[in-house]
Formats: sequence, C-alpha cells, structure tokens
Amino acid sequence: MLPTWKASEERIHCQWEKIVALPPASVHKGQGRTEVIRRLRNALGLTKQAMPAGLRFDRPLVLFQSDDWGRAGVRDREGWEELRAAGLNLGEKPYDFYSIETAEDLHALGEVLRKHRDSTGRRPSMVMNFIMANVDFDRCFERGRKGIPLRPLTEGLPGTWHRPHLLEAYQQGIRERLFYPALHGLTHFCERAMERELDAGGERSQLIKKLWRAQTPYIYWRTPWVGYEYWDPDMRPALRFLPMDDQRAAIRNAAGIFRELFAAGPFSACAPGYRANADSKTAWFETGVRVVQNGVQNSPGERTGPHLDQNGMLSTFRTVAIEPATERCDLETLVARVEQCFVTGLPAVISIHSINFHSTIKDFRTPTLKLIDEFLSAIERKWPDLLYVHDAELFSIATEGAYAGENGRVRVSATTGADR
Repeated sequence: MLPTWKASEERIHCQWEKIVALPPASVHKGQGRTEVIRRLRNALGLTKQAMPAGLRFDRPLVLFQSDDWGRAGVRDREGWEELRAAGLNLGEKPYDFYSIETAEDLHALGEVLRKHRDSTGRRPSMVMNFIMANVDFDRCFERGRKGIPLRPLTEGLPGTWHRPHLLEAYQQGIRERLFYPALHGLTHFCERAMERELDAGGERSQLIKKLWRAQTPYIYWRTPWVGYEYWDPDMRPALRFLPMDDQRAAIRNAAGIFRELFAAGPFSACAPGYRANADSKTAWFETGVRVVQNGVQNSPGERTGPHLDQNGMLSTFRTVAIEPATERCDLETLVARVEQCFVTGLPAVISIHSINFHSTIKDFRTPTLKLIDEFLSAIERKWPDLLYVHDAELFSIATEGAYAGENGRVRVSATTGADR
C-alpha cells in the first residue's frame, strides 16, 4: 500500500460555495473585514495547519541547496544578440543573463570548496538540484508536433548549445563529494501551460517561438504564465496542480534520466518554484526520494526546522539565502543569520541558485565565489565544531543519530523542538 499525505498549504482547494456573506451587524470596527479574510482563507485552503515538531541538533550543521543545474536559458552572447535583434530589451533583470553553467564554472566552484574543511576534515558539499531535460530546438518547429519536444540531459544540450565537458565536470565534483545531485524536475516550466499558449496562437505564442528561434526555452520573468512543472498558474486555484497521473509520469521520467546520468536514483527532491503537493510527494516517494526541499523561511519566527512526516520523508527548509546575482548580500548579515539558526539548534540551510556561478553572458561567478570563500572562512572561525553535510546525511542524522563521515561515523543528537 502506498503512503499518503494529507493536503496542506501546498495544495490549494478553492471551495467558493463556502464563502458566505456576513450579516451587517458583524461589520464593526474592522471585525467584518477580518472575518471575511478568515473565511476566504478557509475557503481557499490557505489556513495554516499544525506542522510536525521540527528537529533540533546538538552540533552546528551547514547544508547548501542549489537549484536549476542543467537548465538552459539564453544560449550565449550570440544568442543574446539574436534576441535583442528580435526586439527583446535584454538586461532589465538578472535572469536576462541566465544561461547555463560551464565546465570552467564548476571547476572554479570546486576550487573554492576544496579550500575549506569542517571539524572532521570534511569539505563542503553542495546539493545540486538538476533539471533533467531541455526543450529540443531541433524538433520544436516540426509539423504535427504533439507536446513539447525534450532532449534529456544524458544526450547533452539541445540544438546549437555547446558546453564542452560539462557532464564530465558534474561527475568529477560528485566523485570528490563536492557536489551531491538531487532532483529538481524533468522541466522547470509547466508543459501543459506552455503547450496551451502555443496552441492559442496569440502574443504569448509568438514570444515563445521568438525565444525558441534563438535557442532559448523561456525567460521566466518575461513568461510567468509558463508556471512551474507541476503547477499551472492560469488555471483556477483548485486545478493548478497537475493531476496525480501527470505528475507521476513526469517524475518517473525525470528519475529515470537521473538514474542513467548519475548511476543512482534521486534521494532528495525540490519542486520547481517550490510548488509541490501531496501527489508530488507520493510520486517522489515511489522513485526513492526521502528528502523534500522547501523554500526559504526568512524570519526566525517562521523557522520550523526539518521534520519527519508520518511516512518517513524528511522535509527541509532553507534558512539563509546567498544570492548575490539577484540581491545584495552582506557577509556580516549572512553570518548573523547562521547564528540565529545555531542558537536554536537549527541547521543553516543555504539557498543559492546556479545563476550565481554563471559566467557566459555576465560574470556572476567571480563575485559569488569571493563571497562564498569569505563566508566559509568566517563560519569556520566562529564555529570550529561545525559540520558540513548534504541532504542524505541530514536524513541519516534525523533517523539514526549519525552519518558516515570521512573517518567513520559522526554522531549528532537530533531531538524535536518540544524536547529541548
């Protein structure tokens, strides 16, 4: 029997028949407005449900979780100029410069990670969430096209994209335990949403085709209606998440490509746009995933800590965002946020997207690596007993109280917040 998950905030149910008018007498000094909001939240399924008690740890733990690896954007400087010639005013926002990582980008990241050690001699290990397929530009304009043609990452990059030795660079970092591969998705966008807009033949369709001619699948801030893999934004709330069968097919396909590329199935997963529901978790579980990554919890009051659900899946929540490509990052502030985690027994789960390491169109890599180097040095000085772990090792700590370190088992006590 397959495990099941209760619907929560992750899945929005729209039950309009439950929204009822308030009697005039209740509208007094803002009470009516508050009650309307409460009823709307209930009807839309937005009421917060009790979270399981979060885990706390007796050692300072640091994890890096990084999204969008393997996902194609603007091909290169030539592709950038093609889009500008086609009328797109590129350069307005950072993701206009998003391309894809190169082997050199990965080697440079590896050099910085190799410089650092935790209290056991372990180097930092970056969890890399991979998109397993890209739009196949050689087939996307074929007559009679059904669906969005995709090229799996195992077959290389699509069309005229050229990134020599990229797959080998991933593998090298994994062998050195500098990178830990995890599943992001088959695609980052919602295929149903994109196909619907293409079939409609309007301005949105024209924009997608203009991007495809320049070998760019989409630029999200310019095309937000493509949504995220399991989530279609233009549907009414109750129907935005794809049906279970569609999610299961996409996740199984992605997991198969992942297994072929990395010689093992995914153990950790992060939904594109962090849009996942109970069906997503069920399909992940079927493929062997046991760690679910969630987005950033910004304020200390929001931080619940990792927790195990009734089926033994560990949910993690990011607590520190290091995104110098898209926002200002101050070293002192970052270290202070890490400290806020450690004083309450939470792990510092660092969120950093792959764009920060790109250098093809704009050099985000150099300032990012400088900041990462300084950040790691600062936390190693301040917390000499810290431990660098990845998602599977955190799962081992949560379930067994230890993980396999460089020189044997490393014991870490994990208790629920209520037990502290």
